[in-house]
Amino acid sequence: MSQSEAAERIELAVFESRLAALCETMGAVLRRSAFSPNIRDRLDFSCALFDAGGALLNQATHIPVHLGSMAWAMRDLVDRFDWRPGHRLILNDPFAGGTHLPDVTLIAPVFHGEELVGFVANRAHHADIGSETPGSMPLSGTLADEGVLIEPTWLYRDGVRVDAAFEAICAPMRDPALAGADFQAQVAASASGERALTALLDEYGPDRFRALCDGLNAYAERLAAAALAALPGGVYRAEDAMDDDGAGGPGPVLRVAVEVGDDGLRVDFAGTDPAVPGNLNCPMSVTAAAVFYVVRCLLPAATPACAGAMARLALDAPVGCLVNAQRPSATAAGNVETSQRIVDVLLRALALAVPGRIPAASQGTMNNLGLGSARWSYYETQAGGCGASAGHPGRSAVHSHMTNTLNTPAEVLERRFPLRLVEYRIRRGSGGEGRRRGGDGLIRTFEFLEPAEVTLITERRRLAPWGLEGGGDGLPGENRLDDRVLPAKVGLRVEAGQRLRIETPGGGGYGAPGP
Repeated sequence: MSQSEAAERIELAVFESRLAALCETMGAVLRRSAFSPNIRDRLDFSCALFDAGGALLNQATHIPVHLGSMAWAMRDLVDRFDWRPGHRLILNDPFAGGTHLPDVTLIAPVFHGEELVGFVANRAHHADIGSETPGSMPLSGTLADEGVLIEPTWLYRDGVRVDAAFEAICAPMRDPALAGADFQAQVAASASGERALTALLDEYGPDRFRALCDGLNAYAERLAAAALAALPGGVYRAEDAMDDDGAGGPGPVLRVAVEVGDDGLRVDFAGTDPAVPGNLNCPMSVTAAAVFYVVRCLLPAATPACAGAMARLALDAPVGCLVNAQRPSATAAGNVETSQRIVDVLLRALALAVPGRIPAASQGTMNNLGLGSARWSYYETQAGGCGASAGHPGRSAVHSHMTNTLNTPAEVLERRFPLRLVEYRIRRGSGGEGRRRGGDGLIRTFEFLEPAEVTLITERRRLAPWGLEGGGDGLPGENRLDDRVLPAKVGLRVEAGQRLRIETPGGGGYGAPGP
């Protein structure tokens, strides 16, 4: 390597780190400005940076399902609007760049002088998005059942808030002031990103900035091309299924063919079952996010998180199938549950291509829990077991794959809501047996201090997380109200003094147990 090539790589590495720091700082501002536990304590948000054409430049190490879906959708959004300094676009429409209604996205253009040079974007999950069901994760049948639909709308024009739009969005919430405060936290985060990117442009100049972005994408594509070329050529197929369809019917089947060729990777979901009457349906943005995540796991750790890393990937899914659902399909659980199964089925296919590199199935669910009443609304996801790999046992009681959030601390939960957390521990022995054991799930038990409505949207209660290479399956999860076993997906009313116990699945084991 020549001295000039070494200097160029160093400059690119420093540039990438500065972009990543910009995104992480946006996230820190959002967290510190927000009021709701879902954003402030659980960290259910993501931040990213895009170029003037909507191509991903960098992202914080936040939530894969948020980030990949933004990367998929931004190009179309960019082309649809006349961007001006001080404008900010808000949306949650799953079929216009969103994922599911609780995930609200704010996009701000960044100008240098009169030139559009990029965008800063953040996405945050709002525990109340105006659904009749507390937690805004209902057992819905259409998109209209799921809450306030925000088609791409200007929240700010020329730096001035559009009060009519802001008030129309906040009014249906149980606590409009809290909702508004969290939306303003997203505005504060975007302002932070704008300032930081403007400072970088002042330092580098637009021409050098663009050249470095091009160099970063080219470098990422070279790394990705080399990593994918090392995979054995061929077509690798797998299928997996959901526990049920979310409306009392049988679970749909996901089928995938992963083709490794000279040009990279093609992922095709032909044969996947049609969209379902329940809310497990995925818009294509969510499917793309899950595919991006799995492919990213095949690349070197140093691969920049930019559009170039995905340049050798093609994605197909039949229109109207479970993973390419169309309006007005319900999508609340597609984002949180079906995305996890897309990861599972892709890993199962890739295990045929590169045995020894792919882990067994992790818990395969986010264990969604919505609680509340007319005056309060709460939502959380819960950790579980990770699948073991050839070299390591699975981790216990952590969030895996498409989620990357935390639990709500017991102190915050009990201070903010009429709940008592009476049990919170690892579910010992729930990981699959094997040469490497799967990780264990957890047990979390709530006592209600006043009547409330409960919604559970969970998976892997019937079909266990699978083991690999002779490893045993993890234990399926279980939901109980007092002594009664509950369905995987259920809405019900509870009284003061009742207890809800959630046992999350363990991860699959790897390799046949030895003597």
